[in-house]
Amino acid sequence: MKPCISQATTMNAPLEADFQAYGRGGWSLVELWLTKVEGYLRDHSVADLLGLLESNGLTPAAAAGQGGLLLSRGAERGVHWDLFRRRLALLKELDVPVMVVAVDFNRTLTDDDYPLAAASLAEAGALAGSHGVKIALEFQKGAAFCSSLDTTLALIAQCKSPHVGVCLDLFHYYTGPSKFEDFAYLNRENLAWVQVCDLAGTPRELAGDADRIFPGEGDFQIAPILDHLGAIGYDGPVSLEVLNPSLWAAPVDRIADFGHQAMTRTLGRWGDGDGPDAGRESAAGRGGR
Repeated sequence: MKPCISQATTMNAPLEADFQAYGRGGWSLVELWLTKVEGYLRDHSVADLLGLLESNGLTPAAAAGQGGLLLSRGAERGVHWDLFRRRLALLKELDVPVMVVAVDFNRTLTDDDYPLAAASLAEAGALAGSHGVKIALEFQKGAAFCSSLDTTLALIAQCKSPHVGVCLDLFHYYTGPSKFEDFAYLNRENLAWVQVCDLAGTPRELAGDADRIFPGEGDFQIAPILDHLGAIGYDGPVSLEVLNPSLWAAPVDRIADFGHQAMTRTLGRWGDGDGPDAGRESAAGRGGR
């Protein structure tokens, strides 16, 4: 498995500072935060962005920050889907293979919402696939539906799209209603993305994103999950996602450095090489795009 860092972990830093710190910290894979990338592109070109990634030895492995696709209707749907189309076109330019999409079951649901969600997810998967992108649907612990791994996998199975899989975020897994036996339904085909963090000293029912800490520093039992992912043949990125405002206040180089050390320890025997040489090889592989 390959260590990756989400830009959500350094949310307050400028994009340029992110990439420079990641490169110095030993990272070679990055999970882009879409709104941060779009902010950068208001004053820069896609070529500038690709050059910045390459000069820091980084490969964009995924992008996150999309929502509103499953239940939106009318004018609201048009806004969300227009943005989705623009983002898919951007990811195609950047050669980003995965987009993390959050579920939007944040209200009381009606009987019509369930078939609408499955149909919308299938439509989104077809559109993403035409751009060479796979959707990683992220369950949310507080959602009215798809708050657990098993329910989200069931919805993915219902939409019958090879371009849709699940985003396994360990924060939502541990603080929501998911169970370890849900992993019996997880396989290499329906697992699209993995995000890790940890939690300490906070009741799971009360935990929010601001309580996330580096993996290995809290109470989550991460090793058995990695063992299961390895057993089903997952050898892709595992992304550090720590949306903690206290951490954001620290120097970005320190976050990148300490985060890389934490990820290396956490992945243990499942870890893949991710030093500066690996970054240079990844960048060379993107040459001429």
